[in-house]
Amino acid sequence: MTAPPLPPGPPPRPDGRVGVERIAEFASRIDVRSPSEFAEDHLPGAVNLPVLDDEERARVGTLYVQGSAFDARKVGAAIVARNVARIVETYAQDKPRDWEPLVYCWRGGQRSRSLAHVLAEIGWRAHPLDGGYRAYRRHVVASLGTLPQTFDYRVICGLTGSGKSRLLAALAAQGAQTLDLEGLARHRGSLLGDLPGDPQPTQKRFESELFAALASLDRARPVYVESESRKVGDLQVPETLLATMRAAPCVRVETPQPLRVELLMAEYAHFLAAPDLLASRLDRLVELHGTKTIEQWRDAAQRGAFDALTADLLERHYDPVYARSIERNFPRYDAATVVRIDDVSAEGFAAAARALLAAATDRVAAPA
Repeated sequence: MTAPPLPPGPPPRPDGRVGVERIAEFASRIDVRSPSEFAEDHLPGAVNLPVLDDEERARVGTLYVQGSAFDARKVGAAIVARNVARIVETYAQDKPRDWEPLVYCWRGGQRSRSLAHVLAEIGWRAHPLDGGYRAYRRHVVASLGTLPQTFDYRVICGLTGSGKSRLLAALAAQGAQTLDLEGLARHRGSLLGDLPGDPQPTQKRFESELFAALASLDRARPVYVESESRKVGDLQVPETLLATMRAAPCVRVETPQPLRVELLMAEYAHFLAAPDLLASRLDRLVELHGTKTIEQWRDAAQRGAFDALTADLLERHYDPVYARSIERNFPRYDAATVVRIDDVSAEGFAAAARALLAAATDRVAAPA
């Protein structure tokens, strides 16, 4: 994902440091933190080139606590020197003379300065990020408190299985601006919504990707987004974004139940191949529906009666829950633009997206 566009900032300081407001100017970003730090979150587009990996960082830290700061610095300096040499010999070896990377660590300290200094001595214009990742993280948090309010959303609502995500993807393919929260969260937003083999990112990583996605949007054009609750899987949607979405106009997707069952069967095919996994997930609904109902659903899963099970889950669980949630959280739902889905093929959703966008254009063009 491309870096979020930020307003031009002041020039580099005499020591080469640049502030977080200038991140977008650097196509090359080097994160010298340990792999575990990088995995939790990092700047968009950054490459991880640790000057201390997790084991080395722990070793130096232990020596600092149990030995002396002087001994820890000696050991750390030797390790950093070897790792910086490896970075120069491998990653940096084919970089042109005008290469100008941004280098950062946790708070703009010795780890980033070590690599930036060597690169600068060679002749590249390497710039440490002032305040490091910590400054970037503060910028993301502050921006997510205000940036979401600057957009005009169209919230796609509809019962579970109605094809909201497919319509959103079709709108994007037609050139509309979209914000795919479930895609960023790697989750379909329901009890069974986790994606096999694709774990959710950390909360920090989700927020970084959300910030980058928002910052890439055009404020002059509407943004289509799927209705969500406060959490998508285990991830929290920022309150400002949620509040702004809930005050926005709605698009209601209406799909006949047989087609909803068909869509859900396709999207959750991994459960059809693992009925025991599906049965274990259904156990989480015992408090809502009682042991007897859950046993019936588990039995249906084990027998492979997935059509009947899906329809029953929609009628007795998902539809009532969604209806209560949408009524409580989206006050403009009753006045929503209705999109009827009678064809759940890719072309069917493409046609629905074209019709929705055409209707929106006609409304804008109509005289007051």
